[in-house]
Amino acid sequence: MNFLDDIGSLKPLPWDRVAVRIGAVDLSLSEAASLLTGEAGSHLEEMACAASSLTIRRFGRTMKLYAPIYLSNECVNGCLYCGFRGEGAIARRTLSAEEAMSEAERIVSDGHRHILLVSGESPAAMPLEKICGIARVIRPLAASLAVEVQPFDEEGYRRLAEAGVDGVTLYQETYDQDAYRAMHPFGPKGEYCSRSRAIDAAGGSGMRFLNIGALLGLSDWRMEALALIAHARWLMRRHWRSHLSVSVPRIRDCASRFSPPSPVSDRDLAQMICALRLSLPDCGIVLSTREPARLRDGLARLGVTQMSAGSNTEPGGYTAERLSDPPATRAGDRVAMRAGEQFRREDARSAAEVAKMLAAEGYDPVWKDWDRNLTDHRSRSER
Repeated sequence: MNFLDDIGSLKPLPWDRVAVRIGAVDLSLSEAASLLTGEAGSHLEEMACAASSLTIRRFGRTMKLYAPIYLSNECVNGCLYCGFRGEGAIARRTLSAEEAMSEAERIVSDGHRHILLVSGESPAAMPLEKICGIARVIRPLAASLAVEVQPFDEEGYRRLAEAGVDGVTLYQETYDQDAYRAMHPFGPKGEYCSRSRAIDAAGGSGMRFLNIGALLGLSDWRMEALALIAHARWLMRRHWRSHLSVSVPRIRDCASRFSPPSPVSDRDLAQMICALRLSLPDCGIVLSTREPARLRDGLARLGVTQMSAGSNTEPGGYTAERLSDPPATRAGDRVAMRAGEQFRREDARSAAEVAKMLAAEGYDPVWKDWDRNLTDHRSRSER
């Protein structure tokens, strides 16, 4: 992982030296490190104003909305922090292509056209061919179809692309190698370097959208953020035709009852998002329903460009919600965890409620900003 080579020797600059450069689109990695210090944290309002202004200049007042479809919660890995971990005593389920289509029809009826297919890592339950088959079935409903599943080599990602997949989300989970070993006691995910190479393989296959991230809470958030910035810059140089995004998921309650060793506060998360925006001006920033409604509303103004909305983290969860009474909650309340979920959502609002909030704040909720015909047409004209 050569993008991490220089991080340990970086020396953050004093605030007064980096403050005059805030808002510039060419911050150095040392300047990025300076935005993550405790000293910079005492100037969070200045960083927030600059991050908000830079986001509007580069992306406008838009917010892309998406929803995940969980295909399977079966998994062969032992990740201590995950509700799907292999030894966990939860109800296991893997959807058929027909059941996945029913889930897609459910979220499309809410307005979603950007769909993320998610699965635990089980080559037996969810092999490449099955994921490709489900992608082909769902593709006609989606403007954009991404996957967050087990890693593949470059040829595997090409086959996914042929099936209609145009985006890959793959988290390193933590860039701290000691923490990584401790958190992954068994399973193929325990191979740190193999994990980091997979997103590079996705980029090498020509995948249109790449999304990376660290699971916040496993190690020091400042080092995770700096490594994430370095990784993002490295990928953007290598795969300049792909659009890169970074996610900032915090560990939430799940069936494994895991307590994060390095908790990240709301203020820490806000500082990290500001630093990411100021250091990666053209990079998308993704915020999921792991965060509570009120916090998501505030963070949306700082640099976030994509949000999940009306999400369910259980295989078959959308259609199950339709068949049963919806949970009796006020907008934004946490909902009780259901058997088989990956984690508990903190923002339980519907997609329509999230879109309404964004509109009230002066943002355009974007249900569709991409269509595969755009690249298909280009490919035909190039032949």
